[in-house]
Amino acid sequence: MSVLKYSGDLVSWLILLICCLPIIVLCSRPRQIRPKGCRRLGLPPGKSNLHDEFDPKYSSGVSPTRKDGDLPAWRIKALFAYPLKSCGGIELQTSDVVPTGLKFDRQFVFAEHGTEGWNTRTLRNAGFQRLALIHTEIWVPDPSAQDYDPSLPEIKSQGVMIISYPRPQPQGRVKMTCQKIGMAIGILRCRYSFQVPLLPPQALVSEYPLLPVKIWKDKPLAHDYSALIPPSLHTYLGLNPSVSSLALFRASPDHTRPIFRNAPRKESIGFQPNTAFADAYPIHLLSLSSHRDIAARCAYAIPKLSIMRFRANIIVQGPSAFAEDHWKRISVGGVEIHAACRTVRCKLPNVDPVTGVRHPAEPDRSLKSYRRIDDGDRTNACLGMQLVPAIEEFVMGVGDEVAVLETGVHRYIKMLAPGEKVEGV
Repeated sequence: MSVLKYSGDLVSWLILLICCLPIIVLCSRPRQIRPKGCRRLGLPPGKSNLHDEFDPKYSSGVSPTRKDGDLPAWRIKALFAYPLKSCGGIELQTSDVVPTGLKFDRQFVFAEHGTEGWNTRTLRNAGFQRLALIHTEIWVPDPSAQDYDPSLPEIKSQGVMIISYPRPQPQGRVKMTCQKIGMAIGILRCRYSFQVPLLPPQALVSEYPLLPVKIWKDKPLAHDYSALIPPSLHTYLGLNPSVSSLALFRASPDHTRPIFRNAPRKESIGFQPNTAFADAYPIHLLSLSSHRDIAARCAYAIPKLSIMRFRANIIVQGPSAFAEDHWKRISVGGVEIHAACRTVRCKLPNVDPVTGVRHPAEPDRSLKSYRRIDDGDRTNACLGMQLVPAIEEFVMGVGDEVAVLETGVHRYIKMLAPGEKVEGV
């Protein structure tokens, strides 16, 4: 008895763990979550079209007229959607494209309450690098599923998103050691998870009120999902609920953010470009050759700099490094898409998406050493392109041909405050 009372003794904790083993196994065994009547979007776990991203062959471009077996040499190598901004992405083989970009991309965001109301929180914000280890899954209704039923809440909400994150570490070396042992032998879950509706069901829409959320200089109305956040998520992010009020918001389809600046005009394409919680434009494209160039310059600090750090939607293979800098219009799978402007980079890619650790310098330092190339912003580096499709809805997929329709000069236009106008526009 005296042994158990001494909480600082590691042997005592191990004895307690062994004695409670049957109960722990029953209560804490990891469970496979499959929302009823739904199917999971994306490639199977462990599969990726980027399995060979570090192959030296991607360091050089090839002719756009060349064939790679039955595939065009210039093509989509991989597709990604990031449903919850700054959190883990979902790799796709094909994707619907909607006015805000890839379907489900950047539709959710975390925010904290400040003097100006709700402010979005991303990997850029100090202390939020742990967002990188939060994973998402999108489950959509599947009428062919045996348990499909239109009356299910998962179906009424047009599917669900599962959000998972690492089990928070307890305070104290002994408790931490016991937790590691429990996770290692499979009696404790390594990750916690919860699910949210993809859209508020019509009958329950009042439970998810519309509130303004500040993202850069915009304040779109979004549905407040905060009531669904479990306390353990605050613990994982290192937030004190009594000091920091963390919220989860879902973009409202009726209150998207119109895009101006470098985007094509409504008069030109027949509709107003818009986005949800993406930084500025619907789709982000990056080429493997361009990435290999910067990765080589960072190798002294980061031997294998993954392209995943840059969180692009479309990753293309074929063009030589930085050929995309001068694209104005391209065709992807036969669909015309405007290359609105270059992607101006911040320090967000310094966060490793696998570990959640922020590098103190790279790749930001190397990028700024030679990629401050746009006269519209000579302070920051550029890598990749921001895209606006010329039609509102279509489907794109891995293997789709990428062709250049028009090249020209780009000049980045910085984000404006509400009411400001671009000179000459």
